[in-house]
Amino acid sequence: MADYQIKDIYQGGYSTLDPEYGKLFTGYRVPVGDLAVTTNPSEAMIAKEVSNKINMGAKNVEVEVLIPKTFDAMNKHDFKEIDRISKLTGVDMSFHGPLVEASGMTQQGFTESSREAAERQVAESMERIHEANPRGGIVNFHSSNMFPAPDITMTEDGEKIDSVVVINTKDGGTGKIKLKERHFPGEEKEMNIQKEISHYNQQSWDGQLTNLGYSADRASEFIKAGSMVVEAEKDKQEGKTLSPIQKQAIQQFNIGKNYLSDSYRQLQDMYETAYENSTPEEKTMLEDLNKRIKSKAERIKELQEKDPKNVESIELRKEIIEEGLDTFGDISAPKLYKPIDEFMMEKTSTTFGNAAFKTYKKFKNDAPVMVIENPPASQQFSRAEDIKNIVEKSRKQFVEQAIKEGISKSEAKKESERLIGATWDVGHINMLRKSGFSEKDILKETEKIKPFVKHVHLSDNFGFEHTELPMGMGNVPFEKIMKKLGKKGFEAKKIIEAGDWWTQHFPKGGGMPFTPSLEAMGSPMYAVDMQPYWNQSVGLQQEYISQQGATLPDVNFQTLGGGFSQLPMELGGQMPGAQGSRTSGRGME
Repeated sequence: MADYQIKDIYQGGYSTLDPEYGKLFTGYRVPVGDLAVTTNPSEAMIAKEVSNKINMGAKNVEVEVLIPKTFDAMNKHDFKEIDRISKLTGVDMSFHGPLVEASGMTQQGFTESSREAAERQVAESMERIHEANPRGGIVNFHSSNMFPAPDITMTEDGEKIDSVVVINTKDGGTGKIKLKERHFPGEEKEMNIQKEISHYNQQSWDGQLTNLGYSADRASEFIKAGSMVVEAEKDKQEGKTLSPIQKQAIQQFNIGKNYLSDSYRQLQDMYETAYENSTPEEKTMLEDLNKRIKSKAERIKELQEKDPKNVESIELRKEIIEEGLDTFGDISAPKLYKPIDEFMMEKTSTTFGNAAFKTYKKFKNDAPVMVIENPPASQQFSRAEDIKNIVEKSRKQFVEQAIKEGISKSEAKKESERLIGATWDVGHINMLRKSGFSEKDILKETEKIKPFVKHVHLSDNFGFEHTELPMGMGNVPFEKIMKKLGKKGFEAKKIIEAGDWWTQHFPKGGGMPFTPSLEAMGSPMYAVDMQPYWNQSVGLQQEYISQQGATLPDVNFQTLGGGFSQLPMELGGQMPGAQGSRTSGRGME
């Protein structure tokens, strides 16, 4: 009798009492109360959507308002209704804000007005969302929405970057520099992003200097050739017929004058570029140039208003251009072109920091918490270091704005850390595998972002496509990621973002992958952390109910005592869930 064991209680099953049972179980347990389902981002009737998700038994809902046009179609009464539903049911609400390119970059380039528009959109989105959760809550934004990530491949020697996109900080235009080995004697063979961009800037500056010098020389030649133009102009005014030589002199003089005008405008433009992008020492050199030419420039303006053809103004321009060429030749090339990620990060952080402070200024302690999410790895700012830097810079921008409003630095810093953090999307970061990254590399990324995490998005994939499978169905190392996040990951709400895949491929499964997610997380079936777990549910039911719906009549469950038939369909039972209330028989729309 001492060797007697009770197992295989249900015919056809095995080890159903084993806590590790189940095909989907990831090895990391998450209480049901820490999981959240999402609404359909294309659905504008958002209050009805929220009610349907609550009917499934969810204790947390993330309202997805990703599509800006759909978000604008959601009326304010629905947002207030969400708040009412939340209070009545005790269900916690978080929000996924609209997809906005916070940097202000567009396909046509960058303008500050585009960035300011993005800032208004982020701030006003948070204000609207505040109606649905006046107690604060979390609002999620992607770090970037449109630009592709740099071409990076993981090799045995480390990360290899094939090309880098640069932006002209003056006009907002973009360009791509392909990084390649150099073979010319004296050149460094190894590729280096900063050196390539420096080389690019130097080429651009040298080209402008060459053009300026050439135009100035051509102007001098034509003006000298037209030395008799004064006499010719005098004869012309007196009505005399001009000789062919006089006509040619006037023509050459006008050509030279036009060359000179272009050179002068180019000099002005180059001065501004150099001043805005030079070192402090070089700025001093430019300011000295300014002092030397100031009186001449003012004299030119005075003469131009009286007589555009005045010879004195022409001579003064020549002198100024010559002095400018001398000074420009002594300074280094202005850093006009910068890596686009460096530029976009600065603008993105300005947008998020300002928007977070605006909502804090309006709502104080009840201001929403902004969390910045890593997008799919094919997009800009998808790496941990990117998100970390954006969060830190956004907090810094928040503090700067707060100090201007009379808030102490210590208080501002405290509030910035409370109100700005990161969302770690485990599926998005796993897509680095497409570029040759390993599981170990994915975990290193997680380690970097750990201190900033306030929110976690859950979906699985195989590292190549943004498929958003339920957890446990791909190769995302979920258990290891969550252990890396530690306390931060444990405390964060975990949002199941696999609804699109589930709805497309299992339309009869209730509209959300709640059941397989509970199995994958091994969630306890009771409020206390104890068995049975949801990863054991399929074994206990002998898979009578598994994705395809009920395959045996109720009497089998009642006879065998499975006890799951009275649960909603989304949780493995037979009672309608998302279609309406299970107690009153009426929908909660």
